[in-house]
Amino acid sequence: MSKERIDLTNQFLIAMPGMVDETFAGSVVYLCEHNEKGALGLVINKPISLTLGNLFEKVELELPDEDLAARPVFYGGPVQTERGFVLHEPLDAQGNHYNATLAVPGGLEMTTSRDVLEALSHGAGPKRVLITLGYSGWAAGQLEEELGRNGWITVNATPEIIFETPIEERYEKALALLGIDPRMLSPEAGHA
Repeated sequence: MSKERIDLTNQFLIAMPGMVDETFAGSVVYLCEHNEKGALGLVINKPISLTLGNLFEKVELELPDEDLAARPVFYGGPVQTERGFVLHEPLDAQGNHYNATLAVPGGLEMTTSRDVLEALSHGAGPKRVLITLGYSGWAAGQLEEELGRNGWITVNATPEIIFETPIEERYEKALALLGIDPRMLSPEAGHA
């Protein structure tokens, strides 16, 4: 008996209140890729103490846009935390694609190359961006196992939650896409 494979690409993974892994407790993860080899996503609601202005200084680029420079960098997950990941709308205002870009079917794009940062430093580049250090990764079957243990719930992602919703409201707003009030959730996993 074969299980039908689920594809959660372009969905939010929302950590259930009983999530025992402190790394992901209270997290909303945007899934950039989910296939038979595993899954890759970026946490969208855990800012770190670094601002985009600080990050650009570290990579020796200017960031003249003060609003952009003041935005936080996010903890994307525990894998490759020294590496930057840029989640952005498909194409920029000039219609450009960037090197090392993963186009998320039906969703956004995730770029790991410096050219997107260079474009932003020159006042170009994508208008809506979220930059993380690190990403969240799951080996083949690992995410499905965690879902089976009620560690996560999923819902189709919306760019508005990623780019426009205040950080402290992203968890609640993601749950609201399912019609769930976080106070209704029990930290205890249950099976009928």
